[in-house]
Amino acid sequence: MLSFSSANIVQVTLWVLIGFSLVTWTIIFFKAWTIWTIDRSNRAYATTFWAASDLNTAASLAQESSALGRIAGVGFHALRDVRNNTLTILELSGDIQSILERSLRQQISKERKTLEQGLSLLASIGSTSPFVGLFGTVWGIMHALQSIGAAKSASLDIVAGPIGEALVTTAIGIAAAIPAVLAYNFFLQRIKSSEAELEYFATDFFNLAVKAGLKATSGE
Repeated sequence: MLSFSSANIVQVTLWVLIGFSLVTWTIIFFKAWTIWTIDRSNRAYATTFWAASDLNTAASLAQESSALGRIAGVGFHALRDVRNNTLTILELSGDIQSILERSLRQQISKERKTLEQGLSLLASIGSTSPFVGLFGTVWGIMHALQSIGAAKSASLDIVAGPIGEALVTTAIGIAAAIPAVLAYNFFLQRIKSSEAELEYFATDFFNLAVKAGLKATSGE
């Protein structure tokens, strides 16, 4: 009964590692598509935004389809809300430049969270898969030792199967960890690059708003 349980544990470990691998590749394809889509929409919005004659014209552009557009939209809305509410609520307390900067920073933080979705899971799979595989290897070796004890023989035909199965768990654990780690590092660099682009745009938007006298609103 104990030998049967050991074999089951190794098989469960193998399926867990296969599940890790499937999750990893699902995240990789999803993140690659997401980042590609975000970059394309940001480029399109940036081209249209900088081609506008002034901030009032830029405020009329579609904003929800890109991260840069949402940042600009938050900026325009902050300017509008400050003027419409004349600083009567706590959220809009302070000078208008501080309110605008805070609004832009908050939106950048939201966009960053969207970009980082799935990265923690990739990191977890990359760091734990080898240990899960090692766990299966240890149980496989225990199973092999039990087989030796039961047969009172250490012949190759008795130990080859359990030991081979145990080594497979280590190999699959490493195979699941490598793409997860590589994808995590790759996407982390891409996210840092995208975040820097958002920061640059927000800074430029803030400076343009200050230069224009902080008078641009989304409805004017």
